[in-house]
Amino acid sequence: MATMENVIVLVNRIQRACTVLGDHGGGDGTASLPTLWEALPSVAVVGGQSSGKSSVLESIVGRDFLPRGSGIVTRRPLVLQLHKTEDGVQEYAEFLHMPKRRFTDFSLVRNEIQDETDRLTGKTKQISPVPIHLSIYSPHVVNLTLIDLPGLTKVAVEGQPESIVQDIESMVRSYVDKPNCIILAISPANQDIATSDAIKLARDVDPTGERTFGVLTKLDLMDKGTNALDVLEGRSYRLQHPWVGIVNRSQADINKNVDMIIARRKEQEFFASSSEYSHLASRMGSEYLAKLLSQHLEAVIRARIPSITSLINKTIDELESEMDHIGRPIASDAGAQLYLVLELCRAFEKIFREHLDGGRPGGDRIYGVFDNQLPSALRKLPFDRYLSLQNVKRVVSEADGYQPHLIAPEQGYRRLIESALNYFRGPAEASVDAVHHVLKELVRKSIGETQELRRFPTLQAELAAACFHALERFREDGRKTTVRLVDMESTYLTVEFFRKLPQEVDKTGTGNPSTPSVDRYADAHFRRIASNVSAYIAMVSDTLKNTIPKAVVHCQVREAKRSLLNYFYTQVGSKDAKELARLLDEDPALMERRQQCFKRLELYKSARDEIDAVSWSR
Repeated sequence: MATMENVIVLVNRIQRACTVLGDHGGGDGTASLPTLWEALPSVAVVGGQSSGKSSVLESIVGRDFLPRGSGIVTRRPLVLQLHKTEDGVQEYAEFLHMPKRRFTDFSLVRNEIQDETDRLTGKTKQISPVPIHLSIYSPHVVNLTLIDLPGLTKVAVEGQPESIVQDIESMVRSYVDKPNCIILAISPANQDIATSDAIKLARDVDPTGERTFGVLTKLDLMDKGTNALDVLEGRSYRLQHPWVGIVNRSQADINKNVDMIIARRKEQEFFASSSEYSHLASRMGSEYLAKLLSQHLEAVIRARIPSITSLINKTIDELESEMDHIGRPIASDAGAQLYLVLELCRAFEKIFREHLDGGRPGGDRIYGVFDNQLPSALRKLPFDRYLSLQNVKRVVSEADGYQPHLIAPEQGYRRLIESALNYFRGPAEASVDAVHHVLKELVRKSIGETQELRRFPTLQAELAAACFHALERFREDGRKTTVRLVDMESTYLTVEFFRKLPQEVDKTGTGNPSTPSVDRYADAHFRRIASNVSAYIAMVSDTLKNTIPKAVVHCQVREAKRSLLNYFYTQVGSKDAKELARLLDEDPALMERRQQCFKRLELYKSARDEIDAVSWSR
């Protein structure tokens, strides 16, 4: 089962793939990819020049790898993807523009960032919105994507255009305006927080502070007798998330090449030994900041899973529509074209049935719905809460009306049981939907695995649409049947169950069922009612656990094997030569993209499967 940490890694991979496709996109079917990128959460690092942005990033990574200097140093966005590896694995870095080279010397990483910046902007102080993509693999990092943006400035210096101030702000806003962007606002502690460029910008785009994490740097450089507690404790400027204080390496430490791990230790010692900040020490420092961001990213991804999955599915459909395959010329007469279409459909149906029957993987997921998901859903139904003493008393009393029950409260029993049985509708419908999604996925997979179909994206699309339309009808039949099973249990309760109740009530040995052994309105009496209802519900649950799968297989799986394309065959048989030719149309321009699209398609399918696994595990 996938974990949230795996999904963060997966999101990093998807973002990387989107970048590659975007570099080769533009008017060729990849227009939706930027939308997918925007749906994926990322962390943008924002701050004024010399606010300590680079030092914060290096502290999080634990490596000295960023260019340094005075004035504007970051002149292109740096998309930094951190990948946590196992202990003992050597750290290394990779650039997207140099995918076959691994950097283990991080001073060379710094040089390459500088050189790659200069390749686009020249050796000037100009800026460019084209990002540099860097991945770092290390056991000392958390899985995280950070975007280092040029530092905000108030005036243009020599060699820069007068528009540089607005250009930088516009570039930064293009990232932080996105609702899925988490803002890491860097402010130096030795300056008034009211003048912070980062906080000012964050306030404009995120007025509620829900997306903003405030970071206070240079705490060790404040004037003696002063501290930053008003900021760190949220009194000066309150955010939804806690402020984090950072102590970066001093210039002397940088000149001496002090190891970042040692610098982290010194940072921890600073907060632990400080009379002002010791009570905040557990929530300060670069390591805490990295973990805080990673945990928040997990929460954001969990909340975005439905929309991310929807966009991934949309992207998969677009990529599948591009897949093509070179083959022999197609006959021009309608009879031959119809024969080819039918042969292609039969090839697809054969593969689809193999998935269901076990010849190919995938059909076992249907059994997984019945063996795992359905029993789990039944166990999680809130019967403990529903059959609480307080609720049982309420329902029985309401059912009695003005005339209290004399022996067993039959109306109370019926009302408790009938209401409880309604809870079974949810798992019943969820089983139908789960099998429906498995069948749809098997249709997609079968179309993709049918080699002969890859030449004909138009036919693929119509075939998929016809299958999905048929599966929707099967799902509706399955939903009606399974819900009817639940309703049948509610409509007629098992009489034998009620016949046992007087025997259970009369424990006095008098043989007189009208002589109660306990007070009819004592707690023990209502607990007995709850126990009896619970036993009946358990009996019904066992029954439905067996009958729901039968109904689902009969209405959905069996029909998918027997009549998935029946309506489509009727439609195809009535098409003329022109319409058949349209079905078998090929686009030669797509041939150049086939291999690239295939790789991305596999990535997105993997993404969907892993995200689905996380969704089921929640």
